Amino acid sequence: MKSSPLAPYSRLLLIAAAAALLAACGPADQRAQTPVAVEIDRGTVCALDGMLLADYPGPKAQIHYQDKAEPEFFCDTVEMFSLYLKPEQVRGVRALYVQDMGKAEWDNPRGHWVDARSAWYVHGSSRKGSMGPTIASFGSEADAQKFAGEHGGKVYRFEGITADMVVLDGGALHDQRM
Repeated sequence: MKSSPLAPYSRLLLIAAAAALLAACGPADQRAQTPVAVEIDRGTVCALDGMLLADYPGPKAQIHYQDKAEPEFFCDTVEMFSLYLKPEQVRGVRALYVQDMGKAEWDNPRGHWVDARSAWYVHGSSRKGSMGPTIASFGSEADAQKFAGEHGGKVYRFEGITADMVVLDGGALHDQRM
């Protein structure tokens, strides 16, 4: 049986198409789809203290871990950063989300989730969250700068937030009334 003169080229074309398809899929760790933010409801509780998120003002956060199907929620960005920045934190993180307070209502924040790693933050403002002093999160630098101009504080990127900025005392150590 005689093979066609185009047969080697057909095989080459088939191999090239398969290689292109595999390259489009990317590495295995990138093929795992990034989870989307999950909206809170009246029963959503904080992973650290069991507080109902819907009962408190200020930006909320969520962490999607590699070893868990559902995200862990936090009633404040300070709690999320506190946990995330701990040196003993060894769980793989698939995604982090915070609320864009340039769009969400401060006293009753719903929706407007943005990738925490690309967000802008204001630390040291006069606005309080569920745990007292908070780190306000924003989807744009302009909104963060506007907020800082109105409420004080300094604007940071995700990488600029450090462990010493996220102490979970809720301001109690500085409350002279106690």
